[in-house]
Order: sequence, then structure tokens, then C-alpha cells
Amino acid sequence: MPPRKSSAKKSSAKKSSAKKGSASKKSATKKTAGKKSSAKKSSSAKKSSGRKYSPKAGKSVEREMKAMKKGTLKSGRSGKKVTSRKQAIAIGLSEARKSGAKVPGKKSSKS
Repeated sequence: MPPRKSSAKKSSAKKSSAKKGSASKKSATKKTAGKKSSAKKSSSAKKSSGRKYSPKAGKSVEREMKAMKKGTLKSGRSGKKVTSRKQAIAIGLSEARKSGAKVPGKKSSKS
């Protein structure tokens, strides 16, 4: 039984150190909270339109995701079956771009 008493002392020591750490975290979050509010003001000034992707783009992605789950979605030239969720989304966005839906441009790969 004596070893349990010593472990209880250790846990109480851990609790007191945790309380000290949490107090320092609170003061750190208060400092960053002021910065966040100023950042929100500048980003809202930049936004002119509400949506990044049009509803039409969302529907084309949804259609491609259903085709992928069904097993009928094929990739471009090779015609292989698509198994990756990300690839299905990319195909849907690509088709939405071709049809003229509002979709942000492709991210360029940096190598």
C-alpha cells in the first residue's frame, strides 16, 4: 500500500504544475485574441463576393463523387477507375471550370 500513497503525491504535484501551465496559456490566448479581431477586419474588406465555389461547381463535384462510389468514374486518357476521393473532386472541379462555373484557378505546383 505505501507505493500508492507516493503515487498520489506525484499526481498532486502534476496537477499543480498543470494549473501553472494553464494560467500561462490563458495569458497567451488573450494576447492573440486582440490580433485575431484586427485580422478579421482586413479580410472582410477584401471580400467582394460571398462564395468561392458556385453551386454549379458543387453539383458537378457531387456527381463525380457518386460516380466514384458507384465505380463508374474513369480517369482521362488511361481510362483507369478512380479510387481516390481527391482525384474525384479534382475531376469534378475541372469539369465545372470547362462548363464556365465559378471555380478558383488551379494551384501551381512548386518543385
